[in-house]
Amino acid sequence: MARFSGLFDDKTFLALVDRFERQLAKALSVLLCVVLIAATTQLIIQVWQEFFNPDTGWLGNDLIRILGDVLTVLIALEVLQNVTAYLRHHVVQIELVLLTALTAVARKVIVLPPGAEDKPLLLLGLGITVVSLSAGYWLVRSSTLMEEASRSRRARVFRDPDQ
Repeated sequence: MARFSGLFDDKTFLALVDRFERQLAKALSVLLCVVLIAATTQLIIQVWQEFFNPDTGWLGNDLIRILGDVLTVLIALEVLQNVTAYLRHHVVQIELVLLTALTAVARKVIVLPPGAEDKPLLLLGLGITVVSLSAGYWLVRSSTLMEEASRSRRARVFRDPDQ
């Protein structure tokens, strides 16, 4: 019993939780790599088949479907970058999360089916989402740039007014 009571000591417990988080992030990274390889292979095969199909209309729904698949692979790659950034720095990089969300919303807008213009609330919601994510990204990015600029400047020397 005394052996288990040491597990709930704050330092030991937090170390166990941290270790679990890292192992889980590694497992997710491996799983995402498998998903990315499978999705990319499927996309290459799909584009190859469409390219050699004489009935393919490259300016129609097939192109939109392929663009949606490309953006889905890109989103999965950005999620992998989020997980690996967490493993490297042990923090969630909000800029990367916002960019991933913007890419996902852009994908949704691109693959909207015909007739979506008949759903004004959907379009309004997507528009508000894009503006909100963009504003959030701008705020985070501008604060990051100001922080970097303040770190790179030399410290100012103030003269003592009594001298």
